[in-house]
Amino acid sequence: MTTPAAPARRRVLLAAPRGYCAGVDRAVQTVEKALELHGAPVYVRKEIVHNQHVVTTLRERGAIFVDETDEVPEGALVVFSAHGVAPVVHTEAAERSLRTIDATCPLVTKVHNEARRFAAQDYDILLIGHEGHEEVIGTAGEAPDHIHLVDGPDDVANVTVRDPARVAWLSQTTLSVDETVSTVTKLRERFPLLMDPPSDDICYATQNRQVAVKQMAAECDLFIVVGSRNSSNSVRLVEVACEYGAKTGYLIDHAGEVDEAWLDGVSTIGVSSGASVPEVLVRGLLEFLAERGFGDVEEVRSAEEKLLFSLPKELRQPKDQRQPRTDRPA
Repeated sequence: MTTPAAPARRRVLLAAPRGYCAGVDRAVQTVEKALELHGAPVYVRKEIVHNQHVVTTLRERGAIFVDETDEVPEGALVVFSAHGVAPVVHTEAAERSLRTIDATCPLVTKVHNEARRFAAQDYDILLIGHEGHEEVIGTAGEAPDHIHLVDGPDDVANVTVRDPARVAWLSQTTLSVDETVSTVTKLRERFPLLMDPPSDDICYATQNRQVAVKQMAAECDLFIVVGSRNSSNSVRLVEVACEYGAKTGYLIDHAGEVDEAWLDGVSTIGVSSGASVPEVLVRGLLEFLAERGFGDVEEVRSAEEKLLFSLPKELRQPKDQRQPRTDRPA
């Protein structure tokens, strides 16, 4: 008589780090603090971060999101998003006598500074990034006559420069590390004297989240990333999971978007979240999975993150001491 096979163990591998990075934490707190100090409404140019839950929550508290500064009443308070803005946006705001608070992530500001420095030295700057992304638009605006967008390895052949001996590269901070390395390798084949930025432009949080996913992916029948579809780093996490061995992967805004058919025949589910995702959404997904037999959760930690950024100077209190948010991942 044949003994029935034991049912496969159902488990969740939970990536760490995941969720909020220091730049997102700072940006969200910037809008919250502005509402606290100045009252509603506080205008925000573009989505403060690319997450629908965060935007909806701030809108309910009195934030008004607009696409351009000319939608903000003259003299009103406007916050610039974490993705950064071009200098022309600051000029437009000044012309309308707007009070501004710049919530640009300091790591994005670093890339803006590098763009200005290379442009001042008359380099052609090859900006690796995705066309239309707000961060790319802001960075390109720092030196529009010097910057050429390179949208991935396949776009390298389309690049033209004035002097192959004076070429430098920069990168959108939220790209896949692997994609950026591949693009830089191809660029260097065309331009052997290609100048590197002073340091890697890929955000530490983007890189850490991708490393954690890579470590887990091969063990996962299904990988679920919590994040919005306009979040570049969240989209990349799904791509990385599938590239590194997950049998299938999906991006969801919240647990309500999970199709229960995804769970059929699955024993191990990987879970992570993009850098603009509050932990409450991950907890909601874990509760959803636990109710369906996936209550065994094992955290897979690849790095520790303790970085905090100060709030913009307009919002700092005397001896302001930043504390980690209670809804950040442990």
